[in-house]
Order: sequence, then structure tokens, then C-alpha cells
Amino acid sequence: MEISRRGFLRIGAIAAAQLVVPAVAMARTAVQLRRRSLKFYALHTGESLTTTYWENGRYIPGELDRVNYLLRDFRANEVKPIDPALLDLLTRIQSRLSTAEPFQVISGYRSPVTNAMLHANSEGVAVHSLHLEGKAIDISVPGRSLEQLRGAALAQQVGGVGYYPRSGFVHVDTGRVRFW
Repeated sequence: MEISRRGFLRIGAIAAAQLVVPAVAMARTAVQLRRRSLKFYALHTGESLTTTYWENGRYIPGELDRVNYLLRDFRANEVKPIDPALLDLLTRIQSRLSTAEPFQVISGYRSPVTNAMLHANSEGVAVHSLHLEGKAIDISVPGRSLEQLRGAALAQQVGGVGYYPRSGFVHVDTGRVRFW
């Protein structure tokens, strides 16, 4: 069997691609294992944040502080530490959605006063909400439907996932696994 020069080059290109594509994917995964980054846009305040909050096996305290501030209770201007596991959950959801768009934040941390006020005005707000503990966030993602966002969150099998299509957001938290 004789192979033309063009055929030989084609076979070589195919073989090289089979080696290069997995190597690129593995390199990208290695970077993701060393670095976790997120983007946020707070709808009520107009504030944005792009952060690498975890790198080389450690959370970065200054970056966590920036996240805590952005996800503060804007009504009471109170800041509370956000559960780093919630950020890790968002990173996995972002990866599952294959997007670099920011999470649009409707609600992060809520003070007891704010939560009580919202609970009094809506049946969808729990008295003992995980927002009070910095373990919940209500979000949407530009370019992705709420159904896609809910599906990506449910696929993680971590915490709670609430679907609020009429209000335009999905709730995710790091509590026990449940959905509504």
C-alpha cells in the first residue's frame, strides 16, 4: 500500500490533533484546579466584581472580603462572610453552563431585619433563610435561561435549588440537598 505525501500529512495531522486536544483540555483543567474565579454584577447597586478567590490550594482572604462586600445586604449596608463553599458551587455551575458571563445577583447576604421585611411581603422568603448565614444567593446569568441555570445547579447535587421564573432568578445554597 502506497501513501501519497498529502495522505501521509493528513494522517500525521490527525494523529497530532488526537494528542494536542486532550493535552490542551488537561492543561485547562489543571489551571482550573489551581485557580477559581468568578464574576458578579449586583443588580440593586450596579456594582461589579471579577475575582480569583482561590488559588494554589488556598482561599485568598482579601478576595473573600471583596466578595463579602459585594454580596452584602445593600439595604442595611451590612457585610457578613459568605460561605466559601457557596463560591465553589457557583464556580461549578459556571463551568457546567460553559459561560464567562457574570452572575447577576438579586440577593446575597440578608440581615435579620431585611429578611423579616421581605418575609412579611412575600411567601417565598423563609423565616430562617440561609441568606442570613451567608450560605445562599439568588442569581441569573446573561445568555442562559433560568431552566439552564436550574439544571446546572441541580446537577451539582449540593444544597438547595429554588426556581423562581416569575421573579427571574434561581436560588442556590449550601444547606441540605433539596429543590423547589
